[in-house]
Amino acid sequence: MVAYSFKRFFAPQIVLGSKSQTVRANRKRHARPGEELQLFQGMRTRNCRKIIDDPTCRAVSPIVLTFDSAGTGMDWIEIAGTSLDAAEMEEFARKDGFDPAHVDLGGETALENLVRFWTSEHGKLVQFEGVLIEWAPSP
Repeated sequence: MVAYSFKRFFAPQIVLGSKSQTVRANRKRHARPGEELQLFQGMRTRNCRKIIDDPTCRAVSPIVLTFDSAGTGMDWIEIAGTSLDAAEMEEFARKDGFDPAHVDLGGETALENLVRFWTSEHGKLVQFEGVLIEWAPSP
């Protein structure tokens, strides 16, 4: 079983089921399809709490996020070798928890919020390569 930690503002979306995916850097061991996940808020702190009962990993796909040269926008998102168009990138950002209706990061769109989040967490990036982990709610 693999555990993942999330920022506080993602927890309500995970509980509601509007966020059922996460983007993570490559590492030695990620969840595998069919395996249960543990989703926490504030992992490795005294305020750590489990967000929901253990969901099941549905898919793990390679993902590439390419930011514009100014670091203020997104040029493309590629999942498992398939590039997303502008509408699909916005939908991806919503599914990943950046819908302006649920989180206030100052962006007018989910994609703008995603870019602002990534910039604040990782600094100015040109490209990020990792995995997209998707889960289904626990039965």
